[in-house]
Amino acid sequence: MKTITLIFGAAYGMLSVILGAFGAHALKKILSVERLESFETGVRYQMYAAFFLLIVGYILKFDTSSQKWISILMIAGTMLFSFSIYFLSLQDYLGANLKFLGPITPLGGLFMIVSWALLIWYFAKTKI
Repeated sequence: MKTITLIFGAAYGMLSVILGAFGAHALKKILSVERLESFETGVRYQMYAAFFLLIVGYILKFDTSSQKWISILMIAGTMLFSFSIYFLSLQDYLGANLKFLGPITPLGGLFMIVSWALLIWYFAKTKI
């Protein structure tokens, strides 16, 4: 789980830079200001998750299920949150109705919040 966490952290970080540059250059010309701001929110939270995963990947031993869930929830939550925002932001450009993704975004956010809460619980319990 440690290796998976670190790989996702690095991959999310790399994708955040790529997608951020893509948004700032290519999408700036084709998306409305509101859609571009949403896209940038997805990129920003994905980068936060990248740092989170890299840090917990180094500090946790992943020897308990709660430690594993810290990572799993952040990985899944980021995927649901950020990637649903990317697709929702691009739906007009893609010519597709992707509004069904709307409820997925807050579910991803909830997973991320629970991941943070589990990390707080871990720190309180272990008194690092």
